[in-house]
Amino acid sequence: MKNNEKRSTFSGKLGLVLSAAGASVGLGNIWRFPYLAAKYGGGIFLLIYIILALTFGYTMIIAETTIGRMTRKSPVGAFRKFGNSIWHKFGGWINAIIPILIVPYYSVIGGWVIKYLVEYVKGNGHALASSDYFSTFISNGVSTELCFIAFALMTLFIVFAGVKNGIERVSKIMMPILVVLSCVITVYSVTRPGAFEGVKYFLVPNFKNFSWMTVVTAMGQMFYSLSIAMGILITFGSYTEKEVSIENSTENVEVFDTAIAIMAGLMIIPAVFAFSNGNMENLNAGPSLMFITIPKVFDSMGLGTLIGILFFVLVLFAALTSSIALTECAVSTFQDELGWSRHKSVIILGFIMLVLGSLSSLGYGPLASIQIIGMQFLDFFDFLTNSVMMPISATCVCLLVSKVIGVDKIAEEIKSHNNPFKREKIFNFMIKYICPIFAAIILLSSVANAFGIIKM
Repeated sequence: MKNNEKRSTFSGKLGLVLSAAGASVGLGNIWRFPYLAAKYGGGIFLLIYIILALTFGYTMIIAETTIGRMTRKSPVGAFRKFGNSIWHKFGGWINAIIPILIVPYYSVIGGWVIKYLVEYVKGNGHALASSDYFSTFISNGVSTELCFIAFALMTLFIVFAGVKNGIERVSKIMMPILVVLSCVITVYSVTRPGAFEGVKYFLVPNFKNFSWMTVVTAMGQMFYSLSIAMGILITFGSYTEKEVSIENSTENVEVFDTAIAIMAGLMIIPAVFAFSNGNMENLNAGPSLMFITIPKVFDSMGLGTLIGILFFVLVLFAALTSSIALTECAVSTFQDELGWSRHKSVIILGFIMLVLGSLSSLGYGPLASIQIIGMQFLDFFDFLTNSVMMPISATCVCLLVSKVIGVDKIAEEIKSHNNPFKREKIFNFMIKYICPIFAAIILLSSVANAFGIIKM
């Protein structure tokens, strides 16, 4: 069946920037970044992260967005535009499959956020601070499943509405609110008694804390944080008009994403620092930080319930904007490759999300006895996509640009309509020589960490 729908576009630069920033600003910024920054040297980690974002991150965003705009296709079609070999098909499909695998388990975590927000609104902040609340909740299959379905339906409804009326409109509302909430909570956090030492640790580089693992972990965090190698930026690039400056838009996304990551660090590190009297061991990765430590911190503060509400609204918006971007990428692939309408694509993806998401949702409860290579379903899907598939996907993009398309063609596309490409030399050097090495380092270190060979 042929899909005759005209390809959607963003209304302009603001639509692209806010949608791409929304895709980038997600749960990884809010729970993973502060943890890694605290663990790997505070200020020195932040400095290295910013340097990598301005080089590695910049290069990959430029490359993927430009490929999308050149081809006007989602990842599969974009790769096929430059050849029909097995390698081209592999590069396209791995970029397309990643969001299809991520969005179901991401929606499960989004459901957890909804649960905590509702409980804070009901005034149950003290109960959330108990050590066993989270484990009891995720082991309850019915409760987690209902919350997961609620978040998934919110995502699907927005994507159903289309690019301009759904994704772009919601991003234009949610992202400014997200920034305001981040500022409010940051100010509150850094002004708590005892918080200043946490601020200093996070912002002031101490080269004594530098290690090779600082670089590796900052590289990995930047990679995931900027939504690189998920097919999202290729898809969003395909919705971008020719007159929009890709470089300027990329710079805006860099600044936006990094600013939110820094504010997340300032929201969480000083507050936990003050709460624990300088003991950074309380800054644990992933769910334990978001759903166990943070509620304890809020419970110990004045206005804890109000701050809890604001914080989980912020987290919900961050999760939603990323989930929308992942879903849109999958829907775009169905439209382009299978000829389905947007509405049919959204409905089919909804069924896929329900099946795969339910495995992750029930994986800590009724299905807890079933594991894959020693991991629960959610952890396995996260490992498969983030640690294995995304670095391979990034390598495919690098090879496509440097060996097939050519950096000159990329530059020509970026410079169309007299748009700037100020960092062209940096881009050319990074995409040819450095980015593939970085992707390989991320792949090897992530897999080694998952199997206990190294500890990150």
